[in-house]
Amino acid sequence: MSSKTHPPRLTEPRSSTKLAFTLWLILAWVGVFPVESRANDADGILTIDQLLSITSVVSGSPAWSPDGKRILITSSFAGGLATLSPEGGFPIRVPIELGGAGHFLTSQMPGWSPQGRWISYVSNKSGSPEIWLWSTEDGSELRLTNLGARINSMTWSADERWIAFAGDRYGNYDIWKVSVPEGEVHRLTDDKRYEVFPTWTPDASRVVYVRLDEAWADHDVIVTDANGDHERTVVSDRDLFDYGAGTRFGYPRVSPDGEQVLFPSHRSGWINYWSVPLTGGEPRRIAPATADQHEALWSPDGGSIVYTENHDGHYDLRVVSSAGGAPRVVVSAEPGRVSSPAWSPDGGRIVFKMATLTRPADVYVVSAIGNAQPTQLTESMPAGNFEDRLLVPEKVHYESSDGYTISAYLYRPPNLAPGTRVPGIVWVHGGPTGQYRDMFEPFGEGGSGDAQFFAQRGYAVLHPNIRGSSGYGKAFEDGNNGCWGHCDLDDVLAGVEYLKTLPYIDGSKMGITGTSYGGIMSMNAATFAPGVFQAAIPASGYADWVHFYDGENELRHIKQLEYELGPFAEAEETWRRSSSIYYVADISTPIFLVHGVGRYPGSDQSELFAQTLANHYKPFRYETYEDENYYVLGKANRRRMTLDMLDFLDQFLKDRNE
Repeated sequence: MSSKTHPPRLTEPRSSTKLAFTLWLILAWVGVFPVESRANDADGILTIDQLLSITSVVSGSPAWSPDGKRILITSSFAGGLATLSPEGGFPIRVPIELGGAGHFLTSQMPGWSPQGRWISYVSNKSGSPEIWLWSTEDGSELRLTNLGARINSMTWSADERWIAFAGDRYGNYDIWKVSVPEGEVHRLTDDKRYEVFPTWTPDASRVVYVRLDEAWADHDVIVTDANGDHERTVVSDRDLFDYGAGTRFGYPRVSPDGEQVLFPSHRSGWINYWSVPLTGGEPRRIAPATADQHEALWSPDGGSIVYTENHDGHYDLRVVSSAGGAPRVVVSAEPGRVSSPAWSPDGGRIVFKMATLTRPADVYVVSAIGNAQPTQLTESMPAGNFEDRLLVPEKVHYESSDGYTISAYLYRPPNLAPGTRVPGIVWVHGGPTGQYRDMFEPFGEGGSGDAQFFAQRGYAVLHPNIRGSSGYGKAFEDGNNGCWGHCDLDDVLAGVEYLKTLPYIDGSKMGITGTSYGGIMSMNAATFAPGVFQAAIPASGYADWVHFYDGENELRHIKQLEYELGPFAEAEETWRRSSSIYYVADISTPIFLVHGVGRYPGSDQSELFAQTLANHYKPFRYETYEDENYYVLGKANRRRMTLDMLDFLDQFLKDRNE
């Protein structure tokens, strides 16, 4: 345990801190663009740098202070923490250096201690992810743990004496607790299975946590004494695959009276919330719906539950009585997405984040009762009327094979002259258990920001939620199990046919791209549907699952493949059939392979695919971007990669020679 002092207090910030934060906000709002990047300003088309500047100024989940006077946020621009008044006004920066986000630091998890004396967070600034505390009273800072291991979840005990957390010091996640402020660490569990997301009972006498099975599909909610004794299973849930090693299931939420536990389950065919007595018994569904529900929390008095509900990519904010009954929609920005709700300590208000198709996420607060309008607390949209210059996509639906109805977002190029016909791009999301939603996603992440860039430059962009996507029920999510790159490719090809029905589409000029599973699908489309696409850009894709299993073997990917394609020893032929690299001879589509290099974790999948293309004399380009992991995340590299992609698409879909 180490300490250092930061004199500025949260309640009495120095003027220099305010000045620095003011400067940061000015830069965030106004943007700093190279002169040459404004070339398209005159015709209303946003430049690449302007699109890069449209991103949320907040990340993570906002958290109320115990006295209800401040809301803690993580600032993606400032690289640190700040607090806001729920009444509005200027934010105050918390003078903490969070440290770099190395590949093993999955979340910084900032939060208040129950009595407000500390702000806790995880940082790797000492060399490995550890729990740190910052005193709200005198600005001192403590490194509480020194385990040298990943930490993926943590919660405070109500008496502010302990933090329970999940750490993988011995090769898999176990439950630990650490005393505050002494830093005495105690290991509570030692099962070889992953044990994650601990939470305390209100009296701090017991810890409730989640144990995953070896396949990461089944979850047991376990309760144990605070010293790790007398372990007992509260409830078992089956067949909810958890790619994030517990992050999808999340924390089991103990009611304020300590009597009930709230947990998500696919058992109805949709992710709904269920409650079960802490003593065990039959679970009860709280608010039955044919829609996926997320982020449920008990109200401080235990009488209500807040959660978000997903309807075809639109997320609203709902409150339901914990005893059951009809839920009440508190906030519904349609189209839009509400996320990260949290009750105020008195239960009278709810803070949350909200994004729309043309606005990045900001923090809002709303009364938990009545029909009050929410109050916006942050402003992420840069100055310059950018929102007015963003395209509003149309949500469309089309039929695919096997009776599937596919939902998609269509970005139509602006200012099309009568009779103009433009190329189409099918842009497949990652996952495959992901989803395009009613929200603006930052440029460079393969979502709406990227679609805006290409649509404003004369391409029609289709974002389909093909089978295998989340948000449409378990049957739809499992619809591509055992047939990656084939059955879900049918939904991509049906999207091409849909685009060809539009009068402004040139059906002879079709492209496909995407990152991760979108990159995989781009490889599959060129291989298994030769001639359909005239250009393909697989970004950070994977072409050879057999080689992947024998080689790189990143655990979460292996778990996913075994869940969706079957255990390798039993289903090797299925893995091979879904591997595009074995069918490269059939390719006739020009391909541009892109990915990052230089930092862990790397991958040789695109390189292997490029070598195989070269061996078969297939047309392709290959570009890597330095100081990245396999995925291109850096702003400068995202900018360069997008311009490289535009050059490639212009060459093969617009026949430009310059």
